[in-house]
Amino acid sequence: MRRVLTAVLAVALGTWLVGVARALRRVSPPLRTPRLLISFAWVPLGVVPVLRDRMRRDTPLAPDVTADERTADGVPVLVYDSVSRTGTTGALLWIHGGGHLVGHPGMDHDLCSRVVAEIGVPVVSVDYRLAPEDPFPADLDDCSAALHWLQDHAAELGVDPARIAVGGASAGGGLAAATVHRAHDEGRPVAFALLEYPMLDDRTALARVPGGRGRFVWDARMNKRAWTSYVGSPAGSPGVPDGAAPARRRDLSGLPPTWIGVGDQDLFHDEDVSYAGRLRAAGVPVALHVEPGMYHGADANVPDAPAMRAFRDRMVDALRAAVG
Repeated sequence: MRRVLTAVLAVALGTWLVGVARALRRVSPPLRTPRLLISFAWVPLGVVPVLRDRMRRDTPLAPDVTADERTADGVPVLVYDSVSRTGTTGALLWIHGGGHLVGHPGMDHDLCSRVVAEIGVPVVSVDYRLAPEDPFPADLDDCSAALHWLQDHAAELGVDPARIAVGGASAGGGLAAATVHRAHDEGRPVAFALLEYPMLDDRTALARVPGGRGRFVWDARMNKRAWTSYVGSPAGSPGVPDGAAPARRRDLSGLPPTWIGVGDQDLFHDEDVSYAGRLRAAGVPVALHVEPGMYHGADANVPDAPAMRAFRDRMVDALRAAVG
């Protein structure tokens, strides 16, 4: 019996290694790192709160940029700004990633402070509630409240309310899209949406992903567990609440100009490309960038790789053109 079990495990390990090797060949060489072999897909959800604390790492702030803790209608936020900013400018509401389960504003200190330093606009980053303790719509309510606060206090913050963008990465990108949808429906439209490999469609959890896409960092198993924890019903089922998955929204007309960036090895590639196409079909101006050989979150994983610096440059340039 032991020999049989050993043989089965050896075959399973060999199959896994072959799959990893094939997937790695599709990743751009400068983006390959041993960290790609780490997966949280088997981690019990009950230990997620512990992981949040252990994974809490702040990226560095750009020089001469401050990050002040504020409360936006009861929601904790970080307000990034610079004393050198003068006059009335645009602004960015930023929403961090983490699959709706983990993450915190400090993980994006580098990007948010870069926006302040290079574009000259303040950034409000939302410290929203997380699943599974606080499932949908808790985080969307927090992001919407923060947007309302930014719009209502625009004069106090030196912001032009007609030049406010909403952006986010991964689950934060999905929340940014959902926040923009809600703002449109409430008659509080924003100027621009900046979506970095956004997590838009729970139905991806049930889809067959071609070519081994989505093998690294955020895979199909983790995606399914995250969506199910977030929406409180099986991912891809009819029970997913309205507004939880932005890709399920039928009418995309009237939404603001949008930038979407995603890697061709990202699990979210197909849903992001599809969403961009549907926006265009609805008459919404869209800029879509698909980065070759890029997996999910590679710009955070290997930030100094030339391709990832260029990827971030595209984001910053798009935001500058929209609200800078």
